[in-house]
Amino acid sequence: QVQLVESGGGLVQTGDSLRLSCAASRRTRSTNVMAWFRQAPGKEREFVAAISWSGYSTVYGDSVKGRFTISRDNAKNSVYLQMNSLKPEDTAVYYCASRQNYIATLYLTPDDCDYWGQGTQVTVSS
Repeated sequence: QVQLVESGGGLVQTGDSLRLSCAASRRTRSTNVMAWFRQAPGKEREFVAAISWSGYSTVYGDSVKGRFTISRDNAKNSVYLQMNSLKPEDTAVYYCASRQNYIATLYLTPDDCDYWGQGTQVTVSS
């Protein structure tokens, strides 16, 4: 079992930046993929970004490409999401997720993930 704890959410204005963090309770294996999803009220959970264990491979959802950056520090069992140029449509609960076993694509669906954090609220005012 792995516990994931997110932090860093908050209320910001359009154009601001935020950095989310996610700490895992124990070290991950080399096939691990870490991801961020988000869910706005009344909408389905949306893929935001994912990163391979090595950190060399990253992918992003179309709505955040060029504005968000995912990174990880395996020594700290942590993954981060740097969010720049925030827009009101980025308002959502952001979830950290982990997949332990090998998968051919980094474009994860919620069903691909083994563990989830509790979520952190990000609100962008216009």
